[in-house]
Amino acid sequence: MKSLFHLAFPVNDLEEAREFYSGVLGCEEGRSSEIWVDFNLFGHQIVAHLISDENRRTATNPVDQDSVPVPHFGVVLEMEEWKRLAERLTGKGVEFLIEPKIRFAGQIGEQATMFILDPSGNALEFKGFDDFSRVFASE
Repeated sequence: MKSLFHLAFPVNDLEEAREFYSGVLGCEEGRSSEIWVDFNLFGHQIVAHLISDENRRTATNPVDQDSVPVPHFGVVLEMEEWKRLAERLTGKGVEFLIEPKIRFAGQIGEQATMFILDPSGNALEFKGFDDFSRVFASE
């Protein structure tokens, strides 16, 4: 059985969201209305919902010497796909909240990571693993 995640998140401007998720990240657009739009994010369904509240609080937690934004969402990718995405984002001049790097180097949870913000200030994390069996490994 295959499972996909679904995530709905707030945006300030649907056209900016379309340009970012389709134009920058390369997501295929799905169904939409005047107040929301579906995107295919590496096979998962994310939905941008237009909101008027611009006073969302941004908090962070320390993770391996970085201040990681909370909340955030993203995708775990195979390492080669992660590298291609990092190159694509760099080539498009996207500003990184946390630059592409290896986190937990030499540890069981070693992974590549990078954080960016969409035009509405939603934080996205993209992780890369050489071995998907390590995604949930703790020992």
